[in-house]
Amino acid sequence: MPLVLGVDSSTQSTKVELRDADDGRLVATGRAPHPPTAPPRSEQDPEAWWAALRQAVRALPDHEIAAVAIAAQQMGLVTLDAAGLAVRPAKLWNDTESAPQSRRLVEALGAAAWAQACGSVPVASFTITKLAWLRESEPASWARVARALVPHDWLTWRLTGRFVTDRGDASGTGWWSPAEGRYREDLLALVDDGRDWLGVLPEVLGPLDVAGPIAPDAARQLPPGLSRALVAPGTGDNMAAALGLGLRAGEVVVSLGTSGTVYTVSEHAVADATGRVGSFADATGRHLPLVCTLNATKVTDAFARVLSLGREAFDSAALGAAAGAGGVVLVPYLDGERTPNRPDATGVLAGLRSDLSAGALARAAFEGVICGLLEALDALPAAGVDATGRLSLVGGGAKSPAYRRILADLAQRPVTVPHGDELVATGACVQAAAMLQRRAPEAIARAWRLGEGAVVEPDPRVDAAAVRAAYARARDALVASA
Repeated sequence: MPLVLGVDSSTQSTKVELRDADDGRLVATGRAPHPPTAPPRSEQDPEAWWAALRQAVRALPDHEIAAVAIAAQQMGLVTLDAAGLAVRPAKLWNDTESAPQSRRLVEALGAAAWAQACGSVPVASFTITKLAWLRESEPASWARVARALVPHDWLTWRLTGRFVTDRGDASGTGWWSPAEGRYREDLLALVDDGRDWLGVLPEVLGPLDVAGPIAPDAARQLPPGLSRALVAPGTGDNMAAALGLGLRAGEVVVSLGTSGTVYTVSEHAVADATGRVGSFADATGRHLPLVCTLNATKVTDAFARVLSLGREAFDSAALGAAAGAGGVVLVPYLDGERTPNRPDATGVLAGLRSDLSAGALARAAFEGVICGLLEALDALPAAGVDATGRLSLVGGGAKSPAYRRILADLAQRPVTVPHGDELVATGACVQAAAMLQRRAPEAIARAWRLGEGAVVEPDPRVDAAAVRAAYARARDALVASA
């Protein structure tokens, strides 16, 4: 019974799953927190991720582990000096300080050229914009940079001593082309045309490649059963979640965490000049068209806190109010927004009257988040991507009855809520098993029966079009006033 370990190193914590590589049976789990962040400056010391990983695996029984894969938050920037020391704290995906640099980078080439070059139009969340910010803002730090990595690359390096990445996570940087399968040094030259960039960036591994064995220094800090494992290429969190669902082309995922994402698997790359759809690579050799919003469960968490309601009471209040929240509309750009690209925006409540109730506020918070994500969903077919298949809801928000019901009603589509709480860690387990067994990740997912779950049917009595139209009017008014 070979065992595999999947690691999910997210913004908030490290989660790990230990599974049987043959049938996917869950053996044990572990978890450890990360330091909190507060955008627009959102930074963490990479060593905190390593400490959390070691703490999380210590919670597991010390079985012999055959393989491990790291999945992590995408688009952060980790810079190392020639000695392998962090130059400064890592900037995370939700750090928006590089908004001026993102605008200048887009202006330098034009949105359409960026979409063709790397599949995406850079906004402040992209790694390349953070690289430009570092050069402009901290020249002394810039002079020390010998390596530029994203979080999963850094953790894989801590495990193996090798500087490697995978095509999925590389495709979120803004300097690797998923369509061409190569680094675009010409894009990095817009940041600094005097560097040998290929010497700064990690090697891009294939889906079944071996990153290496555990390095001796890492082995001394880990439980004995893990110290002899092989390390898979790893990938980004959304790519891992797709593995954890066994996602097929045309099937759509709405992921509700701190941020929100909507994505599907595609056989072809996309070049969306509007910048809404990022054409990322997935972790199987295909593509993962994806739209991301910055504001998801943290919005409903904030309103629950303001109303002094626990999560269950907040859900009940929202579900007790009618669709449309009595005319109350929230545009939930609490910490700026990525889609649409408005890094300096704030949230707006519209339609307030003197008979305002807690239920209406709660309902508006959920509907605002969902309406933003449904606009993200609409962007996929507009970019030529098939999004007609099964609609699944995942992430922490998928546990919320209100999010489940309101997504089904406003999408007017059945919503599947897959079994399992940690799809990113599960997907990392799939990748580790695929590498170990030399089998396609899709075959592993099918054997493990991943993606199955409860189905929420939409209520046909809900006037979803009216709710979404009210949201669009409030959003347009906010944009016009900016």
